[in-house]
Amino acid sequence: MLTLIEKILFALAALGSLYAAYRAFMRISGILKRGKGKIDWQLARKRLLAVLVKVASLQPTFRLRLGPSLLHAFIAWAFLFYMLVNVGDVLQGYIPDFYFLGQDTAIGKIYRLIADLLSVAGIVSMAAMLVRRFVLRSPVLTARQDVLLHPKARFGILRDSAIVGSFIIFHVGSRFLGQTFLVAKDGPDVWQPFATLVSNLWGGLSETSLVVGEHLAFWLALGSILAFIPYFLYSKHIHLIITPLNFLLKPERRSIGELGKLDFDDESIEQFGASRLEDLGWEQLMDSYACIMCYRCQEMCPAYNTGKVLSPAALEINKRYLLNFEGGRIAAGEPSSQPLTEFAIPAEAVWACTSCGACIDICPVNNEPMRDILDIRRALVLMDNAFPRQLQTAFRGMERQANPWGIPPTDRMKWAEGLDVPTIDENPEPDILWWVGCAPATDARAQKTAQAFARILHTAGVNFAVLGEAEQCTGDSARRAGKEDLFFGLATANVEILNEVKPKRIVTTCPHCLHTLKNEYPAFGGHYQVVHHSQFIQELIAAGKLKLNGSGLRLTYHDPCYLGRHNQVYQDPRLVLQGTGASLVEMPRSGAKSFCCGAGGAQMWKEEEHGQERVNANRFREAAAAGASALAVACPFCLTMLDDARKDANSELPVLDIAEIVAQQIEP
Repeated sequence: MLTLIEKILFALAALGSLYAAYRAFMRISGILKRGKGKIDWQLARKRLLAVLVKVASLQPTFRLRLGPSLLHAFIAWAFLFYMLVNVGDVLQGYIPDFYFLGQDTAIGKIYRLIADLLSVAGIVSMAAMLVRRFVLRSPVLTARQDVLLHPKARFGILRDSAIVGSFIIFHVGSRFLGQTFLVAKDGPDVWQPFATLVSNLWGGLSETSLVVGEHLAFWLALGSILAFIPYFLYSKHIHLIITPLNFLLKPERRSIGELGKLDFDDESIEQFGASRLEDLGWEQLMDSYACIMCYRCQEMCPAYNTGKVLSPAALEINKRYLLNFEGGRIAAGEPSSQPLTEFAIPAEAVWACTSCGACIDICPVNNEPMRDILDIRRALVLMDNAFPRQLQTAFRGMERQANPWGIPPTDRMKWAEGLDVPTIDENPEPDILWWVGCAPATDARAQKTAQAFARILHTAGVNFAVLGEAEQCTGDSARRAGKEDLFFGLATANVEILNEVKPKRIVTTCPHCLHTLKNEYPAFGGHYQVVHHSQFIQELIAAGKLKLNGSGLRLTYHDPCYLGRHNQVYQDPRLVLQGTGASLVEMPRSGAKSFCCGAGGAQMWKEEEHGQERVNANRFREAAAAGASALAVACPFCLTMLDDARKDANSELPVLDIAEIVAQQIEP
């Protein structure tokens, strides 16, 4: 199809485009190498098939904003398929009388049909998305003015969207136009219905004019992509390349909330946590390239939704914009010009995070902004000794009494007086080691949960024991607050105790204890089978060991972040509640999309950052509107926070732990 001079010009243009892309790629590669840690390439081999399916289906995007996600899917499918289309068009342009995949073969016909349908779908969807962004100005596609956002980002994102959107319409439209000229010249093609329909417009043109139109369309379509490739690697749309890598290479984690162990014995380490961009892990730097700036994480963030200045989306966007301007210097080994708290996320926003994991869970490209925030906290606490002073009380309690309430170990079993709760010394080989947790052991309201669960265990005839005065805080709040040295000491001591006890199985009444024992103690040599009390109660009900009266209650259930998103336990608590004979009415935000109670991330021990309302008030209002007779929870922190919100709202809606509801329904 192409003339000799056209072939030469196209080859030179392609070489120039590829060289510019290579330079950009090497820059990005150099930046990622500045991050901490090493890439485990073996992970790619294990995950390849699953990632291919995920990328092809675009499944992660459909969990939120169904309509726009469908439009985005058509654009992405068209763009991905056009990688094959462009290769075919170049081959047809260079090889005389060559028809890509065959003109009369079944695969050739299917190829033309898909290309025709996706061309139209891609153009229409892209036009709709541009209208959504520039005409309708959807508010979910930006951050509030009080959120720290790079000064060039608000305009830059709009500019990128306009450029990329226009390019896709131009590129796909030019190629589609070329096919209409081809169909007009060669005759109707039932496998290209839309191209055939539009080709009727060219019925009066000569064959020479149609051939010129083909050539012009080729240069517009393929030439535009050669011009776009170098820009593409600097725009947010590089996520098309980085997203599959993010899924393929992200380090393995037992939970979205699992943090890496800091080595305090290594005296060569000068920096704990992340103060600057280059202190982050390589995968955290790659997150900024994967980010599609869709603000889904912000839409789910409890801090942002209650008026705080935290936006996980803005964090990733700010990282990316600094890399756009300083990436060359950073790749060359020079330090970034500003601390993370000056350009990426202010300290106030760092301390507003509840570590609920919603931003990680909802992200369609597998980014982990919460992990950045917790690493920044580590640096603020360990390197700068800068943290909210209210946390000092909890830190002191954990340091001196091994619990954030500061209750002496000698008082740790007072909740069990008169309940016949054996300690491990009294029953050294139990089937179940019950890790009571600091809140159920020391907090007056949460003690009722522990007492109810003790009754359940006795009724079911479970052979159990507790550590008693030997039980300490797992250190969850210390770790989420960035006080890693304190967590290190508690974790080391607890693992030593547990490894001596050698528990067959551990049951916890706190999701935060569950998460720490199950997901974070393995790094300290503690490998245990750990379940939450809601899971264990469901086992007892299923085994017929608990006979329950029909409660007739109408309940709504609040999913704790550390039970749900962090440990994927959603069904068991609901089965337990249904096992009591209760009817369950779900809140609009439930399951993986549950809204936080506001206590996680060590928020329990400090004043909530300034905002429009408290997180627990927002959540309780939703629960109260569900029309239930009681609000069921499965976490002592959630119990405290939502009961406080109930009192503030002067509501009569009782807040009860699952164990309390079950204990009330046990047949005498």
